[in-house]
Amino acid sequence: MSGAPTPRRRTARAVGPANAARRSATERQMTFETRLHSIVAFTDGAAKGNPGPGGWGAIIATPDGQVIELGGGVRHTTNNQMELTAVIETLRQLRATPGAIALHTDSTYVIRGITEWIHGWRRRGWMTAQGQPVLNRELWEQLAALTAERRAAPVAWHYVRGHTLIPGNERADAIAVAFAGGQRPALYAGALTGYPVAIHDLPDDTTLPPSARTRSNAERQAPHSYLSLVNGRPMRHATWADCERRVKGVSGARFKKAMSAAEESAILAAWGLPADALEDGFTTDEH
Repeated sequence: MSGAPTPRRRTARAVGPANAARRSATERQMTFETRLHSIVAFTDGAAKGNPGPGGWGAIIATPDGQVIELGGGVRHTTNNQMELTAVIETLRQLRATPGAIALHTDSTYVIRGITEWIHGWRRRGWMTAQGQPVLNRELWEQLAALTAERRAAPVAWHYVRGHTLIPGNERADAIAVAFAGGQRPALYAGALTGYPVAIHDLPDDTTLPPSARTRSNAERQAPHSYLSLVNGRPMRHATWADCERRVKGVSGARFKKAMSAAEESAILAAWGLPADALEDGFTTDEH
């Protein structure tokens, strides 16, 4: 983000929705007490028009029972730049605060970039796998330096799905959107007991969803079915192991992998059989 304006940063008062966790009272209390002994942070970014006027928001709750909200705006930026800026400003705020940080964001771009992609970028001299310069390099380098400072207690990255009524995420989003719209929201700084957002009400699952490439590869590699033909009788199998058991050692047996229902019909037609001749399952009485 070379030449980008320095984001304005403010601290003061907040409002946000609460969301009751769906777990037993005992489990919830134990989890809540554990979270009180960790630094919990939420970050978010927004850009109207993308690129266009942008804003970022963050919330930090520390083990000493204090909460601070941060936020700022930029006249012309992108959503990804604001997502990165929110995380960078959060880690800057926590430079003098020791301990592990549980950082929550709805940006897979930020999490995958700092935990996965950055290693390849560095090896290639900050070029993508396609040979293009990495966008937002300046911000990535800032983020990498800040995370490196916390090697004794690494940042734990948590993915939260946006707009699913997670209190911390909803509030960080509201701050970011307000700044992107040119507003100056009141930001909270004070005791956790006086903070109206249930910052420690966290989702149980904060793992990253599969990437588009992973999903594409899985879809490409997963067969629709396996077909076997024994003694003129075709059968559909869910796994190759089942198909193999049926045809193994049988003279004249045939088999084929189908990647779709349409391919199943084509295979049957090639075998000279109608589509309605196909049966499901596996039998052991034909050997």
